[in-house]
Amino acid sequence: MTCLSSVRPLAAFAAALAGAALLGACSATGSGSSDARASAASDRPDYGQPSQYQSDIDTYSRDEIVEAAADFFGVTAEAAASALERVFADLGRPVGYIAGEEVSGAVGVGLRYGEGYLVMKSGEPRRKVYWQGPSVGFDAGGNASRVFTLVYDLHDTDRLFQRFPGVEGSAYFVAGLGVNYQRADNITLAPVRSGVGLRAGANVGYLSYSRRRNWLPF
Repeated sequence: MTCLSSVRPLAAFAAALAGAALLGACSATGSGSSDARASAASDRPDYGQPSQYQSDIDTYSRDEIVEAAADFFGVTAEAAASALERVFADLGRPVGYIAGEEVSGAVGVGLRYGEGYLVMKSGEPRRKVYWQGPSVGFDAGGNASRVFTLVYDLHDTDRLFQRFPGVEGSAYFVAGLGVNYQRADNITLAPVRSGVGLRAGANVGYLSYSRRRNWLPF
């Protein structure tokens, strides 16, 4: 598992966002773990099926992702498996993942900035990735969190660098981890955030992924 160094500029930026925002609890309305796990598959939005070109050779198994996520978040394998169970049920095996950190802040209208590394099962060299974006929702405050994003149907890594809107109705909260889906050009991303990063589950917006830090979120 790749160890990520601390991101001091992001931590400082998180403090600035928190000071400018109203301190409040992040709402996770309608996304309790019992509700999420009890939802029938037929009630879920159609996120599309994994590409027919994905094979076991160039995708990560459930056990590989559970182990990597548990190590990354510092949680038990059981907790990581509970949070990832629905992602695998919906989307299958990912071709890669992005492991990183982000900060966010909001007073109704929010901002989110992050950075991490894209790791592909195909063995391509890992790539540094940045993301940023606005959001609108019933939330306030500022925080920093770790993010482990599963990547689906990305056959050309350059296609990652675009805007990814959130998928309506996809946000849920299980075992202290928040999950939501983003999709563009048949590529699906499933960011899994630690508990303090659940702001994505209480608002709508998009994230723009880039090769370099971009302080303008739009």
